[in-house]
Amino acid sequence: MSSIQNGLQATFQIGELAKRTALSIDAIRFYERRKLLPPAPRSAGRFRLYTPDAIERLRFVRRMQGLGFSLQEIKELIGVRVDRAHACSAVRQFLKTKVADVAVRIRELQQLESELKTDLLKCNRALKQQRGKTCTCPVLEGEERASNA
Repeated sequence: MSSIQNGLQATFQIGELAKRTALSIDAIRFYERRKLLPPAPRSAGRFRLYTPDAIERLRFVRRMQGLGFSLQEIKELIGVRVDRAHACSAVRQFLKTKVADVAVRIRELQQLESELKTDLLKCNRALKQQRGKTCTCPVLEGEERASNA
């Protein structure tokens, strides 16, 4: 039986928590070690006993990871959640920072895309000029010249 009545609130063991959150047991233990999930009390048999709050906390962690927040940032956000009265302004600042970070990454990725397309055009031109014959790759040749300079 995976669900145990502990006072008024149902508790369950780590395997059940893993099923309910679609996380592995190792991932749950990892989050516990990183203090993203509070330590679970133990049963008389020394099994960890989790409450429905653990499910909600782990879902929050995964949702924030999906938005690109680091584990440290998520830990800070969890701290902000405790003070619900002032949470919105703090979360707003986190989001503004994350939006700025994403904008920088987008610019970097656009630059990378441009460089890759330029190199692809070089390869296409070289292959077209050689009409299927073997040829040296202008991208690799350019890299060798750049590294020998």
